[in-house]
Amino acid sequence: MFTWQSADGRALESARVLLGPTGLRALGRAVRAPLDEPAFTASYRLFVDDQGVLARLSVTSATEDRERNLTLNHTEDGYWMLDTGSGGGRSEFDGALDVDLHYSPLFNALPIRRLGLHRQTGDREVPMVFVNLPTLQVELVKQRYRTVSPLDEQRRSVVHFSSESFHADLVVDADGMVIDYPGLATRL
Repeated sequence: MFTWQSADGRALESARVLLGPTGLRALGRAVRAPLDEPAFTASYRLFVDDQGVLARLSVTSATEDRERNLTLNHTEDGYWMLDTGSGGGRSEFDGALDVDLHYSPLFNALPIRRLGLHRQTGDREVPMVFVNLPTLQVELVKQRYRTVSPLDEQRRSVVHFSSESFHADLVVDADGMVIDYPGLATRL
């Protein structure tokens, strides 16, 4: 079990994660009650295959006014199948292999683990399927992950993350799971 809390104490995410050497399965829930936006909750289930590629993600998001659902499946021929329950689509998303769920430190671990950036030095820009919370709108973004420091004696490493004008130095454990995401959340 992994649990992260926001610095302001107004958000919490908890996930049951089954780690493999490169793949993983997770079942999680996030709750956010910011002061300047409507509160929401989101639950997700994801499966990352043995090559470290996200194969399936199901997300449900709920606000006071509405509940939304989204399922993303990555096909063997490199397409993403999107289903919102009232229609869907198919896209290559520029060859993206990972998904980033808004506000979730767990999802930053996916490219870090797939690329081995928690174990070895590297610098990669990757196309990313970004899922907004709570709207579940999907878009393609570019994100960069760069190893700042490989595993130290505490079995932690630092990976710099950037997307457009945003950037942060993520502290991750020996499995590539986020311990500290400055400005977003810290693992309890």
